[in-house]
Amino acid sequence: MEYYGKRTLFSFIDEERKTIQSPTHLSGLQIHQQISEQDGHFSPPRPSTPTSTMYALLPPPSPESPWTLSPLQTPSPSLLYHCIASLHRQEGNIYSITVSKGVVYTGSESRRIRAWRQPDCIERGYLKASSGEVRAILAYGNMVFTSHRDHKVRIWNVTNSDNFRSKKVTTLPRKNSFLLFSRASGHQHKDCVSCMAYYHAEGLLYTGSWDRIVKAWRMSDNRCVDSFLAHEDNVNGLVVNQDDGCVFTCSSDGSVKIWRRVYGQNSHTLTMTLKFQPSPVNALALSTSLRSCFLYSGSSDGFINFWEKEKMSGRFNHGGFLQGHRFAVLCLVSIEKLIFSGSEDTTIRVWRREEGSCFHECLAVLDAHRGPVRCLAASLEIERVVMGFLVYSASLDQTFKVWRVKVLPDEKKVCLDDRTHEMKMKIMEYEMSPVLSPSWVEKKLQGNNHPFH
Repeated sequence: MEYYGKRTLFSFIDEERKTIQSPTHLSGLQIHQQISEQDGHFSPPRPSTPTSTMYALLPPPSPESPWTLSPLQTPSPSLLYHCIASLHRQEGNIYSITVSKGVVYTGSESRRIRAWRQPDCIERGYLKASSGEVRAILAYGNMVFTSHRDHKVRIWNVTNSDNFRSKKVTTLPRKNSFLLFSRASGHQHKDCVSCMAYYHAEGLLYTGSWDRIVKAWRMSDNRCVDSFLAHEDNVNGLVVNQDDGCVFTCSSDGSVKIWRRVYGQNSHTLTMTLKFQPSPVNALALSTSLRSCFLYSGSSDGFINFWEKEKMSGRFNHGGFLQGHRFAVLCLVSIEKLIFSGSEDTTIRVWRREEGSCFHECLAVLDAHRGPVRCLAASLEIERVVMGFLVYSASLDQTFKVWRVKVLPDEKKVCLDDRTHEMKMKIMEYEMSPVLSPSWVEKKLQGNNHPFH
């Protein structure tokens, strides 16, 4: 019997309850970093051989502080980050994470969807389904949507008060004896439901599947109101612009597509296809504000392409790409001006978009997983001076980690003179980020020129 509220995420940490620290600061011409080959924890700093001045020239943090300053190459806010908890799952890999109303939900190979309280990571309870392998999970208000091995979607109603309670509302498509072998059977996906998105204004749930189909479900009566062939291969990612209802999909066929509902109807029409690489596209993220709208896509070639929406025409123009990951980008999260990307190279990169431009910089590399980072979620923490985030990551090393990230405000605005602009252009040529993965740096210093091959 399990007692929820008494067992915390911290109780699952290694037997010695060692804190997994974030990568230590790269200071001056020395890299103070060593990774233990036995357990993946970071050992105390030690001197290393000189390397390029490409690494940041910032003073090291105080020895007693668990926080570290990321290396900075261009004028930008400093970033503090720290892995505050790590959980080794006994139920297999975690495939999906979502955050809503102070609760973090994780879906895995198990039939149980775990619920954790923010920010102390106390386990509140779980949702138990008759089918496991929860590949996609989405929460909005008191509703939680989950997709399962049986290619169906389940809708739950959650009460998050003193006592955590959950109740399954329905399963999509609905079980109806009269329609079971006729119309309803045609509404079920024929393969894994890999992604979901919810359009709040219209109460529409979109599901994308490896059967190449995207379906729209109306929540008022739980009916499938549209189903269309979206791609030539697996549909891997799906997002909705809450401002205008546009639907964005990505696929293993290497394309990103934009769909819009036909006025006064439930059907959808293709408005634009974005294709700049033959590599499969695995994830999408949308960053919207009053002034701008950016679409990001992560692909198997390690690049993150981004597009900016024109205010007048509404078209999305390719703005460039973010380079830094060595292997496939598997997941993306956009929040405020930050973009978090998880990769097959085991790292999470934190990118920041400069206000009023298409320039991006990588503020840090979170390097503590020992397997591909499969999924990410993030939420904003209220801070008076700094902008704080809680970031949740799950890897195919069967670990679930919680990170606290803080972005310090700019102390002063720096004019972009010719010299500064030239410096930025040089950074964008190859290493889009001046920040390197600590494990990659360690292997470089050991003489391995191709650490990820």
